[in-house]
Amino acid sequence: MYFYRIARIIVSIIFRIIFRIEINGKENIPMEGPLIVCSNHISNLDPIILGIAFNRPIIFMAKKELFNSRFIAKIMTGLGAFPVDRKGSDIAAIKTSFRVLKNEQVLGIFPEGTRVHEMDLDNVKPGIGLISIKNKSPVIPVFIESNYKLFSKVVVNIGEPILFDEYHGQKLETQDYWEVSKEIMKSIYSLKNS
Repeated sequence: MYFYRIARIIVSIIFRIIFRIEINGKENIPMEGPLIVCSNHISNLDPIILGIAFNRPIIFMAKKELFNSRFIAKIMTGLGAFPVDRKGSDIAAIKTSFRVLKNEQVLGIFPEGTRVHEMDLDNVKPGIGLISIKNKSPVIPVFIESNYKLFSKVVVNIGEPILFDEYHGQKLETQDYWEVSKEIMKSIYSLKNS
């Protein structure tokens, strides 16, 4: 993750010059153990802002289209990101997510799967609920608020870890995972203006 750390320092300096970044709730971030960061998604700059806000490297699940360019794919892979097919159940991406968490790293996911400006629970995928419960990993909800205009304010609200202990060891259906994913989304949007 050497490339990630160097890139984080450089973009942090640049972004703090061109944006007024306010980060709230950094004390909610566990400094060790597996962790899933789930955020709303309003811009392609969101992963960079999350990378600045979290001291721990975040390995992002990113749409596979970003890997179509060999150059971009090389950068993304160097930063630890891996592709996911948003149109169906991507078993390879889920297995990679499991491996990230098994290695006690931080997994970054945008549960809605695409950029949106208002909460739409119908956009939520059940995969995030499955990944969290199967790996017994806490979820950190994050809400980013900004229009990303030059020198504008970017507010990052980081919530407390969410645990789903009550589901561990249970036989769950897809609908159950969907409900967990919806709860995660509600937690994210509850941080708006907090």
